[in-house]
Amino acid sequence: MKKKIGIMHGMEATFPDAFIEEINKRNIKDIEAERVMIDMVEQAAPVDYAVILDRISQDVPFYRGYLKNAAISGTAVINNPFWWSADEKFFNNALAQKIGVPVPKTVLLPSNQMPPDTSSSSFRNLAFPLNWDHIFQYIGWPAYMKPFSGGGWKSVYKLNNRDEFFEKYNETGTLVMMLQEEIIFEEYYRCYCIGGHQVRMMQYEPRNPHHLRYVHNKFNADKKLLQTMEDYVIRLNKYLGYDFNTVELAVRNGIPYAIDFCNPAPDADVNSVGQENFDWVVRVAADLAIDRAKSFKPGKNNLTWGEFVKAFATDKSIEQKAVKRTPRKKTSENV
Repeated sequence: MKKKIGIMHGMEATFPDAFIEEINKRNIKDIEAERVMIDMVEQAAPVDYAVILDRISQDVPFYRGYLKNAAISGTAVINNPFWWSADEKFFNNALAQKIGVPVPKTVLLPSNQMPPDTSSSSFRNLAFPLNWDHIFQYIGWPAYMKPFSGGGWKSVYKLNNRDEFFEKYNETGTLVMMLQEEIIFEEYYRCYCIGGHQVRMMQYEPRNPHHLRYVHNKFNADKKLLQTMEDYVIRLNKYLGYDFNTVELAVRNGIPYAIDFCNPAPDADVNSVGQENFDWVVRVAADLAIDRAKSFKPGKNNLTWGEFVKAFATDKSIEQKAVKRTPRKKTSENV
């Protein structure tokens, strides 16, 4: 039985093409890779793919529906489309705090304008006005305001005081935002995590123009710090259940803070991440997809589910589970 591996993507080109080529050049019996093609989507009907690597459904709801329908008949979708649909950055911060990963102080803000089809009566449970003085005192200045559900660098504001906050808050419309303390860092890393345990730490400078953000030999993290960061990256992805994700860590006074770790379709273009990082991502992503294809069981649950979901399904405490980590082999590769 042939087990096809598909990739779904949008405008990006270098990674999808290299991913397909990497799998096919290995000439593994009964395994081949291709770009996913979708025609009629029939409810509960299985698709032709044992594995699908999803790089685009966050932007195309139709694709997300297709992937959920494929998953219910057994396709191993990377990443789990059900969890990805439920995930957002504010919850991720709360989860990180529960499992012992440092994060910036953060509060959730209601949308500045009422959502469609609502009125003042829809907000009877919301205090008005909010205790802004308490919020600002807790977060401090400077601070960042960003959408709680992600979306790259869109609608992200750096704020220095109360007046700037209200000026920008008035521009956010119906977006639900979060206000977060700024971590003024000495070092910054963007870390790929593939398969829940393979880690690639990349030096990163978010203050640079996009094409210059991946830097080399600027930071000099010691082995203990690198080990701590690797542990945090693996721990976060273990509890979130992501097969393919990046975690951004800002190091302040020797402590790595998880800044952004809801990136299930992270940038993997050779022109931005660099050739060495690109080659690693292509190779390890291909390894993961091939492993999932080999273990594929038609009609079964072939998705990855995070420890958060599994713990709550069995009525266990996240905090209790988080401290019971088992030793693991060294898997990170650092740049």
